[in-house]
Amino acid sequence: MPPTAIADAPTAPIPDPERSDTGDSADGRMVSEAEYWRDWYHVSDITYEWNNGRLEEKPVSEFETLLVYKWLLLLLEHFLAERPIAASLPLEMGFRLALPTGTVIRRPDLAVVRHDNPTPISGRDCSYRGVYDLCIEVLSDTKPSHMARDTVNKKAEYAAGGVNEYWIIHRSRERQAFYRRTADGRHLPIQPSDGVIESVVLPGFRFRLDDLERQPSWIALRDDPVYADFVLPQWTRDRQTAAAGAARALAAETRAAEAEARAADAEARANAEAAARRALEKRLARLEAARSADDGPRDD
Repeated sequence: MPPTAIADAPTAPIPDPERSDTGDSADGRMVSEAEYWRDWYHVSDITYEWNNGRLEEKPVSEFETLLVYKWLLLLLEHFLAERPIAASLPLEMGFRLALPTGTVIRRPDLAVVRHDNPTPISGRDCSYRGVYDLCIEVLSDTKPSHMARDTVNKKAEYAAGGVNEYWIIHRSRERQAFYRRTADGRHLPIQPSDGVIESVVLPGFRFRLDDLERQPSWIALRDDPVYADFVLPQWTRDRQTAAAGAARALAAETRAAEAEARAADAEARANAEAAARRALEKRLARLEAARSADDGPRDD
């Protein structure tokens, strides 16, 4: 099923510098979409999404969950540096979904736009006018409503809107979720293979679920077969090149030593043969001299 048609989001103007943000939450306030883009999208103290006329404050996750998010974000940056097939947007850039149930403006914690997405991202955009290929939300469990928004509401919205993969990140494995959109427009769980989640949106990008909790260093990952293709690959290539060069040098030294040994052996054999010939020649000469003496004149 093709994704639901998405209307273009209006360009968000630069906020009025005279406007004062008090920091008081306006969660639940009813505002028009035009008001949202004009007055609430660029609020710096609190991040708001817009759900069919109602402001929804994005909650802040706890530190342990943010560490999981940070590790995954940096892993993704390693991948995209090696295979630049997409752009990652980690700054809660909003996108608009016109759904049968109403229009929403969501601001995922991390989003990915592939370079072959029909709606490219512009360097001067402050919102995205297309549909993200991958959305990642960092789950906050401070309120049941916050959890339901990410695990239920956004899951349904992103699937209906055409987001091909949706990941929910949390410090606890039980609250992590990874979904892939099916042909009929549903988000179904991605089944890990040997504990590894593999992306279809980003072919070749994968991570071990246990590593979201352990967060191993990049030095540790560069030799891990799950990550070696894209974590510090230049270091690995340089190491392999150096190892190959050392192996070639050692092989050359070995060949030279073997050649030298063969030459020395040949010289020794030649010397031995020459000595044997000289000894034989001397013996033959003595025999010849003795025979000559026996054959000489005798006195009668």
